[in-house]
Amino acid sequence: MLGLELSKCFYEELGRNMIADMFSGYERVIAAGIAGEGSDCFGYDDELSRDHDFEAGFCLWIPDDLRRELEFSLSRAYEKLPKEYLGVKREKQSLWGRNRRGVILIGDFYEQFTGWREGPRTLTEWLHIPEYSLACTVNGAVFRDDLGEFSGIRKKLSGGYPEDVRLKKMAARAAFMAQSGQYNYERCRKRGEYGAAAMALSEFVRNGLSMIFLLNRRYMPYYKWAFRASRELPVLSDTAGKLERLLTDGGNRENSVEMIEDISGQIIGELKKQNLTGGSWDYLEPHGLEMMERIKDGKIRNLHLMEGV
Repeated sequence: MLGLELSKCFYEELGRNMIADMFSGYERVIAAGIAGEGSDCFGYDDELSRDHDFEAGFCLWIPDDLRRELEFSLSRAYEKLPKEYLGVKREKQSLWGRNRRGVILIGDFYEQFTGWREGPRTLTEWLHIPEYSLACTVNGAVFRDDLGEFSGIRKKLSGGYPEDVRLKKMAARAAFMAQSGQYNYERCRKRGEYGAAAMALSEFVRNGLSMIFLLNRRYMPYYKWAFRASRELPVLSDTAGKLERLLTDGGNRENSVEMIEDISGQIIGELKKQNLTGGSWDYLEPHGLEMMERIKDGKIRNLHLMEGV
């Protein structure tokens, strides 16, 4: 049983009754579910995941204004729930795995991942939030949220970046892909700078993968799950697979250069399909510049091409 299903069963069997019995006056304002950091929130957990930061727990998100009257008592009640459920014990927590489950203020949750207690409001705020952080705000599942405060912010974030921000990020990705893969990779190889060539290839792959997620209006998760998540995308998932092979196969220079151009061509094709660029260039950078011109907000449009990654 995957962690998400395990957590839901734990909540439905024990958590829901605990809230109904001990906090009946607050049932409609307590949102329950799991989201945030952890492979189980993405549905990617396995036996290897269970050696740390894994439990049959769940989150109870409460409004900020109920901190004084509800947070402490609800936390104590949650901690009294069984430490083992369906044979799964609460495992040791790493330094980074604390406070992922249990009672969490709604504002604390969103501030942790976006920097803002109600999520980003301006385009500039949106621009500087990393994709992996936003992925953590919309993963997992909400089991119950009568009030809708937690889910309202989640819904706003689940739509992806605002279009001007998406264009800005894709323009930057196009520039970095052109510079690292279509230009610097081969030059580094010809100079015998094989370490630099490997780093250039890695930059091309990282930016290419992010570009594919942006074309799907999805957030790319933390790097170790990025390729796995890309296999579930409806657009260019096969191209993401080519990026993975480019990074892992270790082919010769000629094959790698050919793959870089093939991948770049497929991404340019999708950019055109989505009417984000109309140029006939094989090189990605001018497509990035054209996307910059399509940004409506003057402040975002006037940023440096490579800003906003």
